[in-house]
Amino acid sequence: MSVEKSSVAMVRMAVVGVGALGRHHARILSGLEGVQLVGVADPQPEQGQAVAAQHGVRWVPDYRELLEECDALSIVAPTFLHHRIALDCLARGKDLLVEKPLTADVGQAEQLVETAARHDRILQVGHIERFNPAFELLCDSMTSVPRYIRAERLSPFPFRSLDIGAVHDLMIHDIELVLHLAGALPVRVETTGLRLMGAHEDTVQARLVFPDGCIADITASRVNPEARRTLGVWTSTESLSADLQSRQVSILRPTTALTQGPAMEDRLRAGENVTELKARVFGEFIEQEQLQAASTDALTAELEEFVQSVRQRKQPRVSAEQGFQAVRVAEQVLQSLLHNCVNARLGQPWEARPAA
Repeated sequence: MSVEKSSVAMVRMAVVGVGALGRHHARILSGLEGVQLVGVADPQPEQGQAVAAQHGVRWVPDYRELLEECDALSIVAPTFLHHRIALDCLARGKDLLVEKPLTADVGQAEQLVETAARHDRILQVGHIERFNPAFELLCDSMTSVPRYIRAERLSPFPFRSLDIGAVHDLMIHDIELVLHLAGALPVRVETTGLRLMGAHEDTVQARLVFPDGCIADITASRVNPEARRTLGVWTSTESLSADLQSRQVSILRPTTALTQGPAMEDRLRAGENVTELKARVFGEFIEQEQLQAASTDALTAELEEFVQSVRQRKQPRVSAEQGFQAVRVAEQVLQSLLHNCVNARLGQPWEARPAA
């Protein structure tokens, strides 16, 4: 019996940076249908050679050695290298997935957006939480626009990504989610924070106020004893909460008995029993729904969408422009922190830290 060959157009890909996250990019890409992983680039020989050998591809210390062999690249290098590598690759006609944040500098991010457009290249930004099934389920379950959003992202100190602080390392995930939910850029940003472990902020609390009055409170900390990632949304018709780790989504909605029946104060005036009313709140007056999102791997979904975007020449879910807007708001947070971030190690305001 003959086996019909796949008609899927082959996309030749390389991975730049195969550390803690990049090695998973390489692993997933090596197994995707219609993808040929041509090689990995990493300046660390032991690290790069191990990943290359695992997938039977070539290791090079310099990504430029792979550019003639690939159509697209996944850039998982440290943030401070994103701009230089991405600019070079775009100018040479390559489609890119760049891990979040697009850059740590607004001007550099804007230049990458303009360069991708000028060269008609796909530039996707790796905001993986947009592919989290719990976030997708929360969005699908909403019946009206958000009035208040609460995001919390806490983790133990990572001892990596120390070229950036908690804003670009953690908070930018939730900034991008909040911008997607709000559908606009904030008109006001207020923050406070703490610099504890080194040269960058480690805990940050930010409030974003949007043109329609929606408010978002975002907390990020990389000095928490345990990891926690939660997102809550309140609309005029419901409240929704998602645990982005367990992928459980909880929904509370008022029933018609509450919205169209007598108000609670009227029920009390009519002599209804308080104890009985309390027992009837959740069920008769407010319905509860507990949902479990799919176990789909978010990174695989993200990489699959990138490959499809390259193949079909269509914009991805998280485009260069959306990545740029997240960087813009992150910069607003950092600017506010100049006046509201305490250096706990020195007992001084952040702007008063000694020069390196």
